[in-house]
Amino acid sequence: MKTIRDLKLAGKRVLVRVDFNVPMDEQGNITDDIRIRMVLPTIEYVLEQKGKLILCSHMGRPKGQRVEVFSLAPVAAHLSVLIGQEVKLAPDCIGDATEAMVETLQPGEVLLLENLRFYKEETENEPVFAAKLAQLADVYINDAFAASHRAHASVAAVPMLIQEKGAGFLLATELDFFRKAMTEPVRPLVAIVGGAKVSSKLSALQNMLDKVDRMIIGGAMANTFLKSQGVAVGASKTEDDLLDAARQLVQMAKEKGVKLYFPVDFVVADRFAADAVVKNVTAQDIPEGWMALDIGPASTICFQEALADVRTIVWNGPMGAFEMDSFARGTMAMCHAIASSHALSVTGGGDSNAAVKKSGEAGNISYMSTGGGAFLQLMEGKSLPGVDALG
Repeated sequence: MKTIRDLKLAGKRVLVRVDFNVPMDEQGNITDDIRIRMVLPTIEYVLEQKGKLILCSHMGRPKGQRVEVFSLAPVAAHLSVLIGQEVKLAPDCIGDATEAMVETLQPGEVLLLENLRFYKEETENEPVFAAKLAQLADVYINDAFAASHRAHASVAAVPMLIQEKGAGFLLATELDFFRKAMTEPVRPLVAIVGGAKVSSKLSALQNMLDKVDRMIIGGAMANTFLKSQGVAVGASKTEDDLLDAARQLVQMAKEKGVKLYFPVDFVVADRFAADAVVKNVTAQDIPEGWMALDIGPASTICFQEALADVRTIVWNGPMGAFEMDSFARGTMAMCHAIASSHALSVTGGGDSNAAVKKSGEAGNISYMSTGGGAFLQLMEGKSLPGVDALG
């Protein structure tokens, strides 16, 4: 697979697929611009090389309709400030008016196409729509790791129609850190997996048993594993249809010599609310009608000890409902433990990254992946359509 440095960009129309699906408030102000800032190196490189830069992205889920609240106009204005030059916004992502703007685009100038998902053909990976996008460009660059697991037109079909193509700096960095963490890790390698559902991560858990030395399982998904081992978990969230799958995974880990760590105590509450009655109990003593919402202090110590000598850490999913302060301590403790480790540490997923930012440890994590779904698909051992299309 080529990267952007392998391609000649001067004077060429360079279509860069980015992920500018940024959060905005009700007034249309961008509340977090990290997804824009992460692709600035690619944007600045194209401009330095005097390419004619055409950016394309989705925003939200307008379901194939032109919904103005999902317009990329605020992004164009914000990016203009970040790079210190005008970013023109095309009235559409395809069509005569957009083609005319591309035609007049000069080397070193930037044009942002309007939201790709204003067309249902984008998510349907429709060939004619892809061809109209492809004809706008001489070179295609994918720098949207967070969208690369989706077989959408701008991600999977367009690069198949353009001969000169490659990965942007962000995509290349994402793949490089994943390779260092999961494909060619320095051992011991530990995976920390949390979050709400076993169902969303079962494939990843099964695949990682062939790669990791240890696995820490926390969050609500740990309840299903504990229940599968005969532990009464009160009113805690479980997926009872996956109890057999949980038992099988525990057995697989034993057979492969992978040490599994589960919570041994919890912060429990009588209801899921900020003002709920809260107490610490062992995993075997969750009261009937109460729910486990965070790992307890003994679990935190146990998990920290499991990280003491590791050389590589991959983390996906929080240890509890960290959005509420009463249930954030376990996740925050894991953030601090990972950040203070000498291991290569890679986090993936919106919740994991949000937790790291909340803990103030973002600067002490080796790499925070921008793509939850794409990161998880790689953890499942699957390839990404957006990467496959780059050859």
